[in-house]
This record gives sequence, C-alpha cells and structure tokens, in this order.
Amino acid sequence: MTIQTQTQSRPSEPRADETLRAEVRAFLRDEMSDRSPAERAESWNGFDPDFSRKLGARGWIGMALPAKYGGGEYSMAERYVVLEELLAAGAPVMAHWIADRQSGALLLRYGTEDQRRNILPRIAAGECYFCIGMSEPDAGSDLAAVRCRARKVEGGYVINGTKLWTSNAHRSHYMILFCRTDSANADNRHGGMSQFLIEMSTSGLSVRPVMSLAGEHHFNEVTFTDVFVSDDALLGKEGDGWAQVTSELTLERSGPERFLSSFQAVVELARGLRGAPDSAGTAALGRIAAHLVTLRTMSMGVSHLIDHGADPAIQAALVKDLGAVLEQEIPDVVRLILGVEARQGDPALAGCLATTILAAPSFSLRGGTREILRGIIARGLGLR
Repeated sequence: MTIQTQTQSRPSEPRADETLRAEVRAFLRDEMSDRSPAERAESWNGFDPDFSRKLGARGWIGMALPAKYGGGEYSMAERYVVLEELLAAGAPVMAHWIADRQSGALLLRYGTEDQRRNILPRIAAGECYFCIGMSEPDAGSDLAAVRCRARKVEGGYVINGTKLWTSNAHRSHYMILFCRTDSANADNRHGGMSQFLIEMSTSGLSVRPVMSLAGEHHFNEVTFTDVFVSDDALLGKEGDGWAQVTSELTLERSGPERFLSSFQAVVELARGLRGAPDSAGTAALGRIAAHLVTLRTMSMGVSHLIDHGADPAIQAALVKDLGAVLEQEIPDVVRLILGVEARQGDPALAGCLATTILAAPSFSLRGGTREILRGIIARGLGLR
C-alpha cells in the first residue's frame, strides 16, 4: 500500500495569509512584550483565559467554524497561520486549545443542533474549555483496552470508571469522553466504544490532581461514579466511537504544536550564538532549522488534506513522531552547544532551558507514543 504524498506539495501562501500573519505578529508584539523566555517556553501549557478571550474577540479561535456558530469560515491554511504564530511567540494557548483544535470540529460533525448553537459560539469567543477523556490507569497507548463503561438506561446512560492524565480537567467546562458501551471481544477489540459530551459539573464526577515532575498541576485523574447523562450526550452513533476518535486524533497529531513545543529554546540558542558564533553551533542551528522547515511543510500538507475532506491519519502520525524526535533533541543540543557557563550567566536562558528539559519526556507520550505511531505508519505502508 502506498500512502498519499500531497504533504510534499503544500499550496503557496496567498497574500491574504501574509496580511493575516502581519496582524497576528503585531498583536503578539504588544501582548507578549513582558513575558520571560521561561513563560514563553510554557506556551502550550500556558492557561490564560484573558488572553484566550482576546483571541476570540479578534476571530482567531474557531476560525474554520460556520459563521452561524460564531466562526469566521476561514480556510485551514489561514487557521494554520494563526496557530504557528501563536506557538512561535510562546503565547499562552492552553485554555482554548483543545476546544479549538478538535472538540469544536467533533461537535460540528456529531453534536445536536442545540449543542452546536449553545457551545460552539462560546468556543469561538475563547470562553469555553474542553478536556479529553481517553487514557485510563490501564489503557494509555492501547485505547482499545479502555474499561470506563456507559450503561444504557431509560432516558440516557450511567457511566462508571476512571480517566487518567486528563489535562486541565479541573479548569474545563466539558469533556469528550471515550468509553465502552458494549463489551470487548476477541474478534473486534475496537467495537463497542462510543463518545459522550460530559459537563464537568455533573453530579458523581470527581477530579483529583496529578502533579507533574516540575510540581505543576496540569494533569488529573477523573472518576465517574454512577454519573447519569441524557441520550443527547451521545456523540455520533453508539458503537462508532473508535472511528470517530481516530479521525479526531488526526487533528491532535498533525498541528504545529507537535514540533514547536521546544521553539523558545531554539530562539535562545540563536541569541546565544549571536555574540560568539562558532562552526558547531551554527551547524546545529542550521540542522534544527532544516528539520523545522520540513516538519512545517508536512504539517501544512496534512492541514491542506483535511481542508479538502481527506482523513490523513498516517501522515498525521508521521508529523507527530518526527516532531517529537526533534523536540526532545533540541534542549540537549542547546545545553551542549552553549555550555554550563552560558546558562549560569544568563537567567533567561537557564529558565527557558529548565522548562523545556522538564517538559521534553512528555513530547513522545502525549497524543500517542512513538511505538503506537510507528505501528500506525507501518500498517499504512503495508508492513504489518
């Protein structure tokens, strides 16, 4: 089997995109002027509701949504311009990111009309936040092993089980829950799964913090104890959850956040070399730049395919896997090139690098482990 290669020929950037890029950069110059390199390195984990509302007021969240639901009906290419500029600047995007990236698109496709009209405009305004209920204590990379169960009852479902590593569940308004609605069987491990829209204030739902290596609270354990949801909480069709979540993961794995998480460390490397360039440092910076350009081209190609109705799961897995490899290499390269003395004499560099080093192990876990992604790629190439 041969996968499509459209990722190699992204469309050229139209002038409208260049104008939009200039607008975003001007906005970010004003908004980000007082943020330190360490704060910028936290971009994807930076939770700032005020900043999200400012983006929403400018129409830069929910950009591809229909106008009747609060969106701007922009193309995916135009949306991509905004995303990469936000990440490159180290803007705090976590509050609205999941809702904007995937939950809004899921509701647009599978939600009820009432859900679309009530929730999508709030997402576009930067005022409604989502978390993802996928991983469990015994089902991380292998999502087919989930045990959280929604049992059908009169008028709805009763949910019991636990989700783990749920980012920002303690600050989210809704969760997209992936769980079982039927028992697993050996013939079809991916059958009997469904997705639900869960209000985080629902009775019987509890959230317990899971602290990170850096002592920060991003992750949570979410427990469902006899949680009742009505029939309209079901997204799509009962039992179609696996196909739905696979399509959702394409959005999660292919964006610029999959190779720009360590970008502030690259900025600090360039700054450190400016005063005392050397051949090894220049070569390392050039290699990183070449990888970033390549990954950007691949990622924009996936965005282009999605914009034209394709479901490029394999290409998205390639972006995620190769991006994680680069993101994890960057802090080590910066540390080795600039040396201990530079870090000790430069608090900005030290803070940025410390933040990036602590975050780096997660890059090859979140959104799918390296082993899972390479399995997807191998199957797509007919190697399995």
